[in-house]
Amino acid sequence: MVFGVGAFTHSVMRILREDGARVSAYLTRDYGHYGPSLEGPVYRASEDPTPFRALDEQRPDLVVPMAIEWALQPWTEAFLARGVPFLCATHEALQLERDRDFARSLCRKYRIPFPEARVMPDRQAALAFVRRRRRPFVLKNPLCSPFSPLHTIVCETPEETEAWIGRANDAEGIFLQEYLGRAEAGHIAMVSGGEIYSLVTNQEYKRAFEGNQGIVAGAPLGGLVEADPGDRYGLARELLHPLRPWMRRVRFHGPVQVTAIRHRRRWHVLEYNVRLGVTSGALLLRLLDHPLAVLRAAALDQPLRVRFRPGVRFGCSITLAGYGYPYVALEGPRVPVRVEDRPTCDLWWNEAAAGAHGTVWATGHRIADVAAVAATLPAAVALACNNIRRLHSAGSYYRRDVGQSLWPPGAV
Repeated sequence: MVFGVGAFTHSVMRILREDGARVSAYLTRDYGHYGPSLEGPVYRASEDPTPFRALDEQRPDLVVPMAIEWALQPWTEAFLARGVPFLCATHEALQLERDRDFARSLCRKYRIPFPEARVMPDRQAALAFVRRRRRPFVLKNPLCSPFSPLHTIVCETPEETEAWIGRANDAEGIFLQEYLGRAEAGHIAMVSGGEIYSLVTNQEYKRAFEGNQGIVAGAPLGGLVEADPGDRYGLARELLHPLRPWMRRVRFHGPVQVTAIRHRRRWHVLEYNVRLGVTSGALLLRLLDHPLAVLRAAALDQPLRVRFRPGVRFGCSITLAGYGYPYVALEGPRVPVRVEDRPTCDLWWNEAAAGAHGTVWATGHRIADVAAVAATLPAAVALACNNIRRLHSAGSYYRRDVGQSLWPPGAV
């Protein structure tokens, strides 16, 4: 059973179903139901405020959450007490993603490079701090959640930082993290049985428009992954492996992703995530041979046997964005989505709904993702681009430069 909505839930359900699982979903938000409903039974949080009816009827032996909002629910502890194998860190281990200052303090303890960062109680304190430092800072919410009052604002000059602090929602404070450039990359590993298994290195296209222009969107507009069990770029070695003593102490198991910036020839942690990535998770599963066995063993904290599919090494994902995105205050009407020919790679539906006579209608700001894997990066990018061009919807757009920048990891 997958906890989530949209393309991220749709993709995990399809891939695990094709690997032999009987799949279902607990739909945690009020949009993005169409894709998951194509793969198996779905239960809506609007109708079932807890997942317990879904769990009782489907009796899953693995639950995969696509966000950490499960940890903020009144039913969280009762769910964990059931002991269903769960592919996500819990309790103190969850704080690696949930609490940004907790992650910063861990990095300091284990001598992992981390940009200068500080939690500020309000805008006034943040402004005074930035004026003293005279350097640019990224603004984030101190506590990570899909519904945080402050979403990431990347400022590249001190003047931009001061200007945006005046607009920031400081209801939970402001986490200031020094801006160190655009040479960003990530690495996803699976932690199980006290060991860290490197899987892929990834890059997300977080800015809204081609040429890496525009604001940092709420979710990326595209992504690249490379099968990387040997950690060729050193991200796991420098930023994950030093945490092994802490991970073993808190019985951390499940996925972990580190996003980092390359600055003065060293990787610096930007943040950690402890669930399958929204952009790279499906590509990772497509690269694995028998992904279901890997996920279930990790949920049970058992030693892993990780094998990659022969003949594929890279993946590319591109999002079809709808009217108004990434400025989500702008909303358009429901409009049809036209798909030319049959897709030749994965097509995952996000904010979409079924219409009459087999049609699909766009219902929000992110319509669909296409995802392709291949032996080489150019082949994966070409396949994804060829398929995204087949999708048409009024007011929609996609980034045509995915794969033309930000790679290799650490490049700009």
